[in-house]
Amino acid sequence: MTALPPLLQAFFTERLMTQYGASPHTVASYRDTFKLLLSYIHQQTGKLPARLNLTDLDAATIGSFLQYLETVRGNSIATRNTRLAAIHSLFRYASLQAPEHANLIGRVLAIQTKRTTTTIVTFLDPAELDALLSAPDQSSWHGRRDHTLLVLAAQTGLRVSELTGLAVGDVHLGTGAHVYCRGKGRKDRCTPLTTQTVGIVTNWLAMGRAETTDPLFRTRTGHSLSHDAVEHLITKHAATASNACPTLQTKKVTPHTLRHTAAMNLLRAGVDVTVIALWLGHESPTTTRIYLHADMALKEQAIARTAPPDTQSQRYHAPDNLLAFLDQL
Repeated sequence: MTALPPLLQAFFTERLMTQYGASPHTVASYRDTFKLLLSYIHQQTGKLPARLNLTDLDAATIGSFLQYLETVRGNSIATRNTRLAAIHSLFRYASLQAPEHANLIGRVLAIQTKRTTTTIVTFLDPAELDALLSAPDQSSWHGRRDHTLLVLAAQTGLRVSELTGLAVGDVHLGTGAHVYCRGKGRKDRCTPLTTQTVGIVTNWLAMGRAETTDPLFRTRTGHSLSHDAVEHLITKHAATASNACPTLQTKKVTPHTLRHTAAMNLLRAGVDVTVIALWLGHESPTTTRIYLHADMALKEQAIARTAPPDTQSQRYHAPDNLLAFLDQL
């Protein structure tokens, strides 16, 4: 019998942190997965997590846990697959540490990820974005903070984890104004800022004496905003903005909606997809092509250039100058 606690602890400390050098976001995602899994097993069997063995995590248990995530917790297929990826990573590590459980490990590793449906991204049109940016009450401290966060998110397209991880020193407001962040995959990138965004961020920073290491978007107590806090404030201001812009009532506005909006604004401005991929920190321009599918205006331009059916192509004949003169009389 192989006890689960030392195996799981070694997986985090040796495999993820020491050998892989996994990012804090990856460690946190894996941690949350196993907290959910251990709590689920405790609810189903009554066994305390500290008393579990590796054999308690067989393929049937993992399969029912994944079903629980979808049916009870209401998680999406993408989230289900993310949780499964963490479990697979643990069992690949276990295959080296506990080879005597090869059959059990093989059955768990054989659990397939589910195929997901690719949906068209949600983004805000100019009127909807203006309504959202106008929603916070800028006479209050929280309203100025929220307004600055919304403007920066909609212009730069930063991920919510990148926004909450920004420090005051990451924003450069002088010549060549830009914001620096370390994004997904530990890729560093600098995103330029418009004159309007520079002015708004400057006014926000002038409201307090912050050190360069302080969070750019903080709570009253000086701590960084959490992912949930950002999502909550965006939902709140979107509800307020829907009073002035009713079309917002049909859209679920999330932090990622602002990222999609930034990408669509660049695309409609004629920026090449490869440049947008660099702007957003995508690993490959292939990921950025989702915005081509979402832009109906580009598709309408394409169809306008095509000839209607049942028409024959003809050669162009230049008009006769004399007949053109007579037609103008």
